[in-house]
Formats: sequence, structure tokens, C-alpha cells
Amino acid sequence: MTVTTVNTENAPAAIGPYSQATIYNSQAFVSGQLGLSPETGEFVSEEVEGQARQALKNIKSILEACGSSMTKVICVDVFLTDMNDFAKVNSVYSEFFACHKPARAAVEVNALPKGGLVEIKCIAAV
Repeated sequence: MTVTTVNTENAPAAIGPYSQATIYNSQAFVSGQLGLSPETGEFVSEEVEGQARQALKNIKSILEACGSSMTKVICVDVFLTDMNDFAKVNSVYSEFFACHKPARAAVEVNALPKGGLVEIKCIAAV
């Protein structure tokens, strides 16, 4: 099988030597997304809710570029710099996954790139 890399201008460019997503064996592996604007590469908000919402919008755009969608997400990993923000992120997360509820993990980390408050990555069917 071939590994295909996917990049779209509708999500922020990678800030390192990686792709926004790769497709292998009918699955899209979406790299961790911060709450960065695709246009400016800067955070859209200093609040965790705004960053989470933008990270999920970025994931949605990348999945669409992969030929997939949020309803085909299999698994999600959420990284928080403060577990006290879990309920806030959960509230935003439920806007994107109201009916479809993929498997998920949420962990607290010491720090995220560019000083982000939340980073989200996923695997989806294509």
C-alpha cells in the first residue's frame, strides 16, 4: 500500500517536518492541530474554548481534503496543558461530535508547541 500525504490551505501549515495528514490503508491520520488560524498561523484566541474550536475546524478541513469527514472519525486524542480545562474543551468538542462519538483519550501535558492550551489529533476512515 502507498502512503499519501495531505496538505490543505484551509488549515494551518505544519510548523515542523511533518504533514497535516497521511492516508494509509483507507485511514487518515491527522497530525495534532492547535487553535491556529489558517490565514495567519497565529492563535485565534487566548482562551482554551477558542483554541479547541479552531483546532477542530482545522481537523474538519484536513479530513475533507483527505476525502473523509468528522462522522468517519474513529479515534481522537486531546492534549491539554491544564486538566482543569477538560469540561470547557468537552463542551466545544460536543459541538463537533454531537451524535457520532469516536473513541477518545484526553491527557494533560507539560507544554504544547507555540504555547498552545490544547492540541487535538485523530484517525478517520477514508
